Amino acid sequence: MNETIPLSLPRTCGDALGPATIRSCPEDFQVTEIPLVAPDGEGEHCWLYVRKRNANTNWVAGQLAAFAGVSPRAVSYAGLKDRHAVTEQWFSVQLPGKADPDWRLLDSDEFQVLEAARHSRKLKTGALRGNRFRIVLRGVTAEAEQVVKRLEILRHGVPNSYGPQRFGYQGANLVQAERLLARPKARVSRNKRSIWLSAVRSALFNRVLAVRIEAGNWAGALPGDAFQLEGRSAVFAATAIDADTLARLDRGDIHPTGPLCGSGDTLVSAAAAALEAATLAPYGDWIRGLDAFRMKHARRALRVIPGELCWSQPSADQWLLEFSLPAGSYATSLLHELFEVQTADERG
Repeated sequence: MNETIPLSLPRTCGDALGPATIRSCPEDFQVTEIPLVAPDGEGEHCWLYVRKRNANTNWVAGQLAAFAGVSPRAVSYAGLKDRHAVTEQWFSVQLPGKADPDWRLLDSDEFQVLEAARHSRKLKTGALRGNRFRIVLRGVTAEAEQVVKRLEILRHGVPNSYGPQRFGYQGANLVQAERLLARPKARVSRNKRSIWLSAVRSALFNRVLAVRIEAGNWAGALPGDAFQLEGRSAVFAATAIDADTLARLDRGDIHPTGPLCGSGDTLVSAAAAALEAATLAPYGDWIRGLDAFRMKHARRALRVIPGELCWSQPSADQWLLEFSLPAGSYATSLLHELFEVQTADERG
């Protein structure tokens, strides 16, 4: 793996406030999907709202396919959810010309079907607004006043970094990506290729974000920046950084963006383009490899504003955080700004 790509980012608010442990039990990390649409009641796709505990999303999809007597390809979902957690999300099962199975008979300790309804279309990857999180942190030693002060700052935005799960255990996805880029004609499944190439783009994005955090402008505006509208995928290049642009940034209406590398127009110019070019110069082989695989350049917001962020302190060494994030953003990015986070397994 390219050792110049750090898998941990600098913090925007100073040092971590001490240790904290997550996932002491699955109930300590709860995720609820926020869907884009609700099923309309008709069609050949059966949408299932599923609660799972300590279960892998792909594994649950396979169990649903087996129970319905269909190919695993007939089952889809909007996004992967954490395994070591309690999560709720939608799946869709294509059942053309078939009646619904009695989902109540699906007996599993790991998951249960909470709702079932027909819809005219399959559930596509990425078709969700975001996720709500309910996270318990244990073993916190920081003073309550320090934690609250930090949380009040984070209400206004956190770096929209890719979490460590994007890169696999100890960066394994990047190791595999380097091998793929060195041997682009090697036979690899489409799913693995997508995961590995996405890991490369994510690492390069995080590198640009890290440089802007260190420079103190990750949530501000550089001449030539491209901005993303809050709650939208639309990105625009700013012709000038004027008072109106700065006011919109301050309100959270727009966010500066970083590159998801590939071929095509980067949208940035001037100082923003110079920063990205200098930061990414050591990774030319990776970027040329992405271009060879016909990855298209895109932009991602450098900042994300957590929705409805609230907290409580159930005991002296425990904190409960509740918040929502848009699709593609990571709860671990917010936790990283607070504590040196470890899982119960890592703690031993």
